[in-house]
Amino acid sequence: MKRLRPIIKNLPGKLEHIKAEKFQGSRCSSIRLYVMDESRFGLLSIQRRCLTARGTKPLVPYQHRFQNFYLFGAYNPLSGDHFTLELPKCNSECFQLWMDEFSRHCSEEFKIIILDNGAFHKSKDLKVPDNIALLFLPPYSPELNPAEMIWRHIKDRIANIAFESLEKLSDTIAAIVKNLSPQTIRSITGWSLYTNSIV
Repeated sequence: MKRLRPIIKNLPGKLEHIKAEKFQGSRCSSIRLYVMDESRFGLLSIQRRCLTARGTKPLVPYQHRFQNFYLFGAYNPLSGDHFTLELPKCNSECFQLWMDEFSRHCSEEFKIIILDNGAFHKSKDLKVPDNIALLFLPPYSPELNPAEMIWRHIKDRIANIAFESLEKLSDTIAAIVKNLSPQTIRSITGWSLYTNSIV
């Protein structure tokens, strides 16, 4: 709780500052808060517990392969709206591409994105679109980003499966992401810390 107090105390002020400075100078008609993160997905099998008869050792498929890709995603804790993009790497170039595409998603909406302090999130070469503002969490605090729980939700659904190719893995994850309902996203990311600060 001590870790949360300064964030709870400072978040409304930071949001008001962004609203007064960047939002008012934009041409956007609405404003929304998103939590954002990236995660790696690959052919190295994800293992989870599973049910089996008492005294019987569970057997699950497993493979030790390292081809992978990344998901970049932003999630609105209040509406359940989301924007997820699959990209080959996790670096400033891919983050720039993701931001550019996200800025076109509901382009009339001003987006405040809460995210971690990854070095590529702060690259000097980044050009933040006019309808986006970045709001950084304290260093080394992944537990304060509910977007992390979205990845757990997805990985639970591909656990104990050995995918033959990245294409099959990508297709499976795309279907999971497509079926993410607003209710599911709200239930995972709707922390009062953020929903009570929505502007």
